[in-house]
Amino acid sequence: MGDPTGTRRGTNLPRMGDFNQSVVFDAIRRSSDGRSRVELVAATGLSAQTISNVVRRLLDGDLVVEAGKASSGPGKPRTLLRLNPAGAYAAGVHIDPAVMTFVVLDLEGSVVAHARRRTPIANDPRLVMSSIQDGLDRLIADSGVLREKVVGLGVAAPGPIDVERGTIVDPPHLLGWHRVPLRDALAESTGLPVLVDKDVTAAAVAEMWTGGANGVGSFVFFYLGTGIGAGLVLDDEVVRGASGNAGEIGHIVVDPGGAVCSCGLHGCIAATCTPQALVTEAERLGVLADTRLRSGAHDVDVRFTALCDLAAAGDAGARQILERSSARTAKAVAVLADLLDVDRVVFGGPFWQRFRPYHLERIPALLDELSVTRSIRRVQVVGTSAGEDVGAVGAACLVLERTLGPSAARLMLDA
Repeated sequence: MGDPTGTRRGTNLPRMGDFNQSVVFDAIRRSSDGRSRVELVAATGLSAQTISNVVRRLLDGDLVVEAGKASSGPGKPRTLLRLNPAGAYAAGVHIDPAVMTFVVLDLEGSVVAHARRRTPIANDPRLVMSSIQDGLDRLIADSGVLREKVVGLGVAAPGPIDVERGTIVDPPHLLGWHRVPLRDALAESTGLPVLVDKDVTAAAVAEMWTGGANGVGSFVFFYLGTGIGAGLVLDDEVVRGASGNAGEIGHIVVDPGGAVCSCGLHGCIAATCTPQALVTEAERLGVLADTRLRSGAHDVDVRFTALCDLAAAGDAGARQILERSSARTAKAVAVLADLLDVDRVVFGGPFWQRFRPYHLERIPALLDELSVTRSIRRVQVVGTSAGEDVGAVGAACLVLERTLGPSAARLMLDA
């Protein structure tokens, strides 16, 4: 059974310096009040000498600071260690077919600068990458952060992604992106180390770094964007899969009598619960005017907002469409929760706030009915704590995770 606080355990074996440093850093990061060296020994299982050596490196690197003293009884007051928010920064960008979001995070994962811009013609990778470079340069300049303090750029994009090569490989929502070398192209144009990952994985990482209790243990991040996907975290480890593309859930059947999916099945979640699918349903039922003239990402965004506005204003037809979507989504959530036996399901993504009133109203009760473990425990259903820009925040957190976070992969590499 894992530590309920989420604190990792280190090792006193030789050649584990980098891993132990990340474990100690993570233990300090997860403590809102700071931790003393003695407390770090207890929390990580490392020896006092190892803690002393690691803390000295973190202090020398300006990653942590000594932040006053605290007394817990007789004896010498203990010196508390806290993160230095200004010790390093990470940049992140989320590429959605409709909008691109940029952020700069400090070491605590707090957003210090933020910007959005409409995605240019999404099927032209060169135009999109040029817009990313320009948007990032402007944001860093406006943030007041020294560029040399930015340790890297994370990019969250629709999958599939060849993580090893940093390329985007024919994502269904970015037509024309055939093996686009996004990582290397942006590294050359920005001069920063670049990490590329799936938007759903980035969202899960954002929840781990900034979501407090929501980001501890095992959870599914149910991502609601132009498409629908899932970021997976088990026992505080992100599950990326053999190729780095875990979380493709679009072909879970949630309505056997529903619309035909591109895969040939009826009622897949991708064909019944995405914003475009709901706009199409609303047009077919006469809730929205059936223009059928444009179906690009920007147009779907506008039309879906109109559908949600109608529902909020009391239109029964619009509300029924969104409630049916919640019922269908609950079936997919139940499949994932049962398969992975997680503590909670976290919803987020660019469209989450518009889905929120209907999903939080209906899905928790439906999940209680559908879950095979309902007689043992209740799976929590919550909204993201990372905010509307969870994709971009997660992209920047990818840099912090790779640079500073403890992981099984780092342990194996250091062994």
